[in-house]
Amino acid sequence: MTLTHLDEHGRAQMVDVSAKTDTERVAIAKAEITLRAETLALIRAGKIEKGEVFAVARVAGILAAKRTHELIPMCHPLLITEIAIDFEILSEGAPVRIGIIGTAKNVGKTGVEMEALVAVTTAALTIYDMAKAVDRAMRIENVRLVLKRGGKSGEIRLE
Repeated sequence: MTLTHLDEHGRAQMVDVSAKTDTERVAIAKAEITLRAETLALIRAGKIEKGEVFAVARVAGILAAKRTHELIPMCHPLLITEIAIDFEILSEGAPVRIGIIGTAKNVGKTGVEMEALVAVTTAALTIYDMAKAVDRAMRIENVRLVLKRGGKSGEIRLE
């Protein structure tokens, strides 16, 4: 196994994907944020001063996924065909856990795993930013890729 982002001299490089075949590619990533029950109640009631938390976090995640190549040096700019961000309450006990699920799709020569991971991470950071005035104890945890489909390696399901 070799690292594809290093050339024969050990220098960082962007992988040449020009010989690859275009295929439909999908990646799903997840993240979690823990917060106080009172914070979730304020979010649900629309009483967070900065605005509608889940709507803003969804848009932030979508925008971030589209700019992944500007944040991660060896990522290719991609024509993304879909980005979806969803939220689910995983636990309403102390502490509350909110799950963030990000799906990225494209038809191209390279996958969208990094875009899905950047999307859920940015959505979690946005929730943190919007609610930090009322809850400094929030934690972003468990960011991970759960599915990758398309390309030479086919489907890889990690959850």
